[in-house]
Amino acid sequence: MVDPKKLRLYLVTDPVLCGPRGVVETCRLALLAGVGTVQLRDKAASTRELLDTAGLLSGLCMEAGALFIVNDRVDVAMAAGADGVHLGQDDMPVRNARKLLGKDAVIGVSVRTAGEARSAFLEGADYLAANLVFATDTKTDLGEPLGLEGVREIKSAAPLPLVAIGGIKPSNSGDVLRWGADGIAVVSAVMAAEDVGGAVAELLDRMAEIPGG
Repeated sequence: MVDPKKLRLYLVTDPVLCGPRGVVETCRLALLAGVGTVQLRDKAASTRELLDTAGLLSGLCMEAGALFIVNDRVDVAMAAGADGVHLGQDDMPVRNARKLLGKDAVIGVSVRTAGEARSAFLEGADYLAANLVFATDTKTDLGEPLGLEGVREIKSAAPLPLVAIGGIKPSNSGDVLRWGADGIAVVSAVMAAEDVGGAVAELLDRMAEIPGG
């Protein structure tokens, strides 16, 4: 079981977008400003590099009372003592990840259809991510954006907390919440921000205007 409040503002890392400031420092600033979940995502890093970064982020998230999630890599999540893992449709099935990580681990799944949402729920996922709500340069291989109707359809398909990801920024963050998302996941809106704390504060302020924010 995952606390939906911790999913309200969910940060996905990107080592390129954060520039010389680096992933760890960017996440430290974001956590201080109120991010509730950090997901380590770095497709180009070696296993050792991921473990090094995961160890640092795990400590920061623990201090902040935030969730620390590892993208794709169940082995890295286990070794780093992460709270859980986030899986795509081509990654390890939820049931197998659960056997390895245990009943208390937080397992999220990226979905794009109601059918995928239902399957993830039945397999034991703890939360869903509606993957690519709006067009964004950080995700270019998923086809057409889901749009707000897609968010509503996925939310209706499974009784799990739903995070919306893909092109989310302050100006549209309220829209995805109104259409059913429980939280938003951001990459460039925070990782590429010159003022990380200010970017997080603006997102939180916009979401606070929505019921449940």
